[in-house]
Amino acid sequence: MWFPPDHPLPVRVRSLCLPYPEAVEAISHGRCTFRAGKRQFAIVGVGPDPAVLFLPDDLERPALLERDDVFIPPYEGASGWLALRVDVDAGDWTLLAELIDTSYRRVALQRQLRALDAAGL
Repeated sequence: MWFPPDHPLPVRVRSLCLPYPEAVEAISHGRCTFRAGKRQFAIVGVGPDPAVLFLPDDLERPALLERDDVFIPPYEGASGWLALRVDVDAGDWTLLAELIDTSYRRVALQRQLRALDAAGL
């Protein structure tokens, strides 16, 4: 599913992603993506339901896949991505923030991680 940049879902995800050091937003294949430098760490929209794609911690992946709201997305799933279905009005934003944090840390450069730690985020 595609969401325009001013839709409530990308607006809310943007507020979670852009505080990270050197995080930028880019439109890729019609979807809002968030990057740490050149590497993506969050993607808004996939499938028929609102969802956000993320790169999970390898140890947490099995537990996440037991959840009803987490699934393997087409295309990106082959590279290890998972997706969390998100209800814009009543979603688990705390969980999503934690997943985005892990995803950012998986792709960030060392200087970005140092800046993140220095900022206390």
